[in-house]
Amino acid sequence: MSSLHVVSLVGAGPGDPELLTVRALRRIEAADVVLADDLIDPRVLSLVKGRLLRVGKRGGCISTDQHFIHALMIREARAGHRVVRLKGGDPFVFGRGGEEVDALRKEGLDVEVVSGLTSGIAGPAAVGIPVTDRRASPGVILVTGHPGEGRAEPDWAALARTGLTLVIYMGVARAADISASLLAAGLRADLPAAVVSAAHTARQRHATTTLAGLPDCIAREGLKSPALLVVGEVAAHAGVAHAWPGVMAG
Repeated sequence: MSSLHVVSLVGAGPGDPELLTVRALRRIEAADVVLADDLIDPRVLSLVKGRLLRVGKRGGCISTDQHFIHALMIREARAGHRVVRLKGGDPFVFGRGGEEVDALRKEGLDVEVVSGLTSGIAGPAAVGIPVTDRRASPGVILVTGHPGEGRAEPDWAALARTGLTLVIYMGVARAADISASLLAAGLRADLPAAVVSAAHTARQRHATTTLAGLPDCIAREGLKSPALLVVGEVAAHAGVAHAWPGVMAG
């Protein structure tokens, strides 16, 4: 694929640069300009050899306007630069990757998507939680706890009825509402639950609890975003795995 007028949407994975794909590493190192999200680990950013532009988007903080990000990518690509849009986890898992692909293609630009390891799988795994396990759950649902302004709330009752593991992104601030909704939908109060904060970084921490105890656990342990909520029998496995090298255990 020619680099001219091509923008690469690259998944940076959950934090640890050793979890980058080979292609992601090659694109990052070869880029003339990298537009990086707010939550990219500094160890990954240190791999950037070209210009680094921070275009952070984070709940509760001042964020770069999405249309501005689109315009910046288009301008840099048309200038003949090798452009990487660096996104935490995977570009197509709660990363607005679809919106960015549409905007670029509308302007006649080619887009390459380099998938990354999403935190919804890698985060639980870092503390020993298998998001699927035939002894406990035949599947997993990745869902956002923060649908965004004007967007419909997830149908928690429908999700509860599936009996599948729920991995909830951006749910820490709304843990009390989410827990109450799932309990009202019929899930057991003592159903295992876990919180994994800043997985695969030096700030990694986690705690295990029950669905009913989830809000109090988060407050008591001082667990902060970025974090995942895991609800289901598999959450009882937390703590089995060893911490990754260079990562603090919870």
